[in-house]
Amino acid sequence: MASIKLVQERPISLPELKEKLESIESRNKELTFRGNKVRDYVNKLVKLDSKKSLELKAKIESLDIPRIKDRQITKIIDILPENLDDLRAVFTGETTTITQENMEKIIEANCRSQY
Repeated sequence: MASIKLVQERPISLPELKEKLESIESRNKELTFRGNKVRDYVNKLVKLDSKKSLELKAKIESLDIPRIKDRQITKIIDILPENLDDLRAVFTGETTTITQENMEKIIEANCRSQY
């Protein structure tokens, strides 16, 4: 059996996942059963294209919010919260605390880059 070595682990957003699935499908001509299920799921939920999601990620990172993690930024891009309550849901169960002012900055950045 082949030994697999994990080189890098990082969260990716749903738009990035959609793009990767498309490249796998074009390379292999078709997806596996699970690949098709994931594609169906992603197609229902993705609101942004990959380029806009990367722009939004850059905007959120440029806000210099202390203690925010890459996985939280990715989840913000996936959910695209429109208000503070939706954004608070991203941080539920986390030990990270984000100030009200920084949350408003995230919502503002999110709303400027929508669709």
